[in-house]
Amino acid sequence: MKILALDSSGLVASAAIVEDDITIAEYTINYKKTHSQTLLPMLAELKRMAELDLHTVDAVAVAKGPGSFTGLRIGSATAKGLGFALDIPIIPVPTVDALAYNLYGSGRLICPLMDARRNQVYTGLYTFRRNAEVSAGYDMVVVEEQCAVSVDQIVEKINEYGTDTEVLFLGDGVSVYRDRIAELTKVYYSFAPACCNRQRAACVAALGAVLYRRGIVETAQAHAPEYLRLSQAERERAEKKESL
Repeated sequence: MKILALDSSGLVASAAIVEDDITIAEYTINYKKTHSQTLLPMLAELKRMAELDLHTVDAVAVAKGPGSFTGLRIGSATAKGLGFALDIPIIPVPTVDALAYNLYGSGRLICPLMDARRNQVYTGLYTFRRNAEVSAGYDMVVVEEQCAVSVDQIVEKINEYGTDTEVLFLGDGVSVYRDRIAELTKVYYSFAPACCNRQRAACVAALGAVLYRRGIVETAQAHAPEYLRLSQAERERAEKKESL
């Protein structure tokens, strides 16, 4: 199965082509440019370098959210365009789940942190357990579903698991809240290294393949981002109504 994967949910822009268990090509950048400047040129370069016939792609996997409202809209619009043009399904992959998939097979509790501004992070808690039916295989277990909360709240949940727990943090929220994590965390913790601590489209594709086998797909027409919270304009409109 050949999957074209996109992630523009955060500061990182990433695109990949994955066929079965092989990453054919991946382009990831985390440098000052907007996703409207990066995503389509990255796709064009992947297509050129990998000599990809887009009509051989079976599905488009996209980070569906949460994340940057603008970034999610750009990623979803691109995925929808490809889905319509190629008449293939879209695999909607939860952003935080895909970030955790960077650490596939880890025996620790995994806590992705994406800076959501307004003193919140997009986060969740995950672990991996051996799949008894698949030799050398693991299933990702969602311990706490992706959500928008404060760092204090997610660390409080982590501390509830007891001092025998080891937790591994990753994501762009780590650099923002590192001191707060150190202050509050009562269990053993560490931070993922640079090679696996940001969004990667190859992880979106790998987890997308798992979701595809479970039948979690949608049409290009039906696909929409999942924001988890209101946009600034929606918040301001709601606040204005309450004040009337």
